[in-house]
Amino acid sequence: MVKIMETILRDGHQSQAATRMRLDEMLPVAEQMDKVGYYALEVWGGATFDSCLRYLNEDPWERLRAIRKAIPNTKLQMLLRGQNLLGYKHYADDVVDLFCKKAIENGIDIIRIFDALNDPRNIETAVKATKKYGGTAEVAFSYTTSKVHTIEYFVELAKKYEEMGADIICIKDMANLLLPYDAYELVSKLKANLKEGTQIHLHTHNTAGTGDMTNLKAIEAGCDIVDTALSPLGNGTSQPSTEALVATLKGTKYDTGINLEDLNVLTKHFTKVAQRLTDDGFLSSKVLKVDINALIYQVPGGMLSNLISQLKQAGKSDKLLEVLEEVPRVRADLGYPPLVTPSSQIVGTQAVLNVLAGERYKMVTKETKGVLRGEYGQLPAEPNPEVVKKVIGDEERITYRPADKIAPELESIKKEIAEYYESDEDLLTYALFPQLAIPFFKRRQAAKLGIDKTVYDKETQVHPV
Repeated sequence: MVKIMETILRDGHQSQAATRMRLDEMLPVAEQMDKVGYYALEVWGGATFDSCLRYLNEDPWERLRAIRKAIPNTKLQMLLRGQNLLGYKHYADDVVDLFCKKAIENGIDIIRIFDALNDPRNIETAVKATKKYGGTAEVAFSYTTSKVHTIEYFVELAKKYEEMGADIICIKDMANLLLPYDAYELVSKLKANLKEGTQIHLHTHNTAGTGDMTNLKAIEAGCDIVDTALSPLGNGTSQPSTEALVATLKGTKYDTGINLEDLNVLTKHFTKVAQRLTDDGFLSSKVLKVDINALIYQVPGGMLSNLISQLKQAGKSDKLLEVLEEVPRVRADLGYPPLVTPSSQIVGTQAVLNVLAGERYKMVTKETKGVLRGEYGQLPAEPNPEVVKKVIGDEERITYRPADKIAPELESIKKEIAEYYESDEDLLTYALFPQLAIPFFKRRQAAKLGIDKTVYDKETQVHPV
C-alpha cells in the first residue's frame, strides 16, 4: 500500500496560483478531506505564511488552528527551510526552536525540513526541536543534477540525516529533474542503505511532464509515500494529480485505499476555487504546459516566472533565452547550489544581471556575495576561484555554521513589538516578516477598536487579494 500526501492546500496553489487560496475556500470541504484516507495533508509552510500576511490579510497561525480544528483525524504537514524557517535569512537557534514548538502546538504533526544547499548543519536545530516537541521530523534533500550530485552523494546525505534523527527521508525534486529510471535507482539504493523501516517520501512536480512516471517507478522501487495534488490544481508546475495515481494503483499491491468517488467531491469544490483564481488573474494555463526547459536549464516553474518578470520590468524580454543559458553557468560558478529558495532567486537574479550588463559579474548582488562568502552554508562544490576573486576579492570565507554567529533574538524582538505583542506567535511573525507584521498587527488592533478597515488598509498599504 502506498501512502498519499495531498498538497492542494499548500504547494498545489503555491506552484500554480501564487499561493492565493483563502482559508474560506479550504474549510467547506475540510470534513470530507479528513475522511478520504490520506496519509497526510500539506497545509502550511513554504510561501503560505508570507502570502497570508502580504496578500490575504489572514493570520497564518489562525489559519493553521482553523484547519486543525476542521481536520482532527488526518496528519497535517508543513514545509520548513531549516535555519531559514519560512523567511529568507538564517535565524538564531532560539527563534528556530520556538517556531517548531509553536507550529506543533498549533496543529502540525510532520515538519518537512530542508536546506537549499543540503548543508546538514543548517537543519540540525530544527530537527532537534521538532522531535523535542513531539513532532515527526521528515528531513528532505534538495534533488538536483551536477558533477557532484550523484546518487551516491544523495545516499550518503540521507544516511547523515538519519543519524541526525530523521524519522522520514524525503526526496525533494522541486524542479522535476528526477527522471523515472533514476528515481527507481535512487529509491532502491536508499532502501538498501538506510535502516529497515525508514520511510522514503518522494516530492516531485510535473513541470517537464515526467512526474507521473517518476512517481510510479519510485513506488515500484519501494517508495512509501508520494505527494500529489487534486487535479484542479495538479500537474504542470504543481504535483502530479491525485486522481490519476489513485486510479493507476487501484487493485494492485500498491493500492492507496482511496476511493475516486470520495475524491470527486473534493475535485468539484476545488474546480470552483481554481476558476476563482483564474478569474482573479492568479492561475494561468501556462503553468499546465509541459516545459522542457526544466530539464535543459534546471529552472523550476516559480524561478522561470521570476526571470520573465525581471526581464519584462527591464524592457528586455527578448533576452530570456540568453538568461536561461546563463543560469547553468552561474550555478557552476557558485558551486552548484540546488535551485530552490533562496538559491534559485540568487542564481536567477545574477544571471539576469550578467546578461543585461554585457559583462559577467560586473554587477553583483549582496546575496551572490553572501553565497560565495559562505553566509548560506557550505556549497556542494568549490566555487569558481576566478569568480570568487572578482566578486569578493580577498575577503575571508566562513567555514562555520552561519547561525553560530547569530546571538539569541527572542528577547530583543519582544521589546521591539511590546505594544502589539499578544502571544509568542506574534514574536515569530515579526521575526520572519517584520515589514509585513507591523501593518498586520495595526490592522488587528484597528479591527478590535472598530476602526474602518478600508481606511486602515490604505494607511498600512495592504495588498489587494
